[in-house]
Amino acid sequence: MTDQAAFDTDVWTLTRFVMETGRKAKGATGELTQLINSMLTAIKAISSAVRKAGLAHLQGLAGSVNVTGDDQKKLDVLSNDLVINMLQASYGTCCMVSEENKELIITPKDKRGKYVVCFDPLDGSSNIDCLASIGTIFAIYKRVSQNSINSNHTVAENNILLSKCLSFIKGIHQIKPVLWHYWY
Repeated sequence: MTDQAAFDTDVWTLTRFVMETGRKAKGATGELTQLINSMLTAIKAISSAVRKAGLAHLQGLAGSVNVTGDDQKKLDVLSNDLVINMLQASYGTCCMVSEENKELIITPKDKRGKYVVCFDPLDGSSNIDCLASIGTIFAIYKRVSQNSINSNHTVAENNILLSKCLSFIKGIHQIKPVLWHYWY
């Protein structure tokens, strides 16, 4: 080989970017950084599961339907569980809204933080069989009220959050919270 170009050893990954940016923010506690890094870990696990789906018997339908009426695939259910567990373990969420759940997901009191996360854990999962693009969509909102979160939250409130989360598909510039779409 005649390529004499130097190999770049100062690589900027998404994790590094989140860490560096978080350190520079005034008044930052690290809670958002930890939350985003937990989401990235869940995304990496989902990516691994998608690649191994055939070997791990994760292909096919799970036998249930999500909020939007789509048949859930086994990978949808697994991806949803991965995201929920990772975000609750981050101690950064107070509640979550998922396309896969009909109800608001309330973080246990001892793990509760100040952010609301809306997500579609495996967007485009109906395209898995034809090898089209799939990914994870999420939006992070800062909690604006100190009112306690309980099981009295209605489905209507859940749908409002879900519509906010999914509305950025129509125009990513319309949403002001931290937004990410990770493609596998």
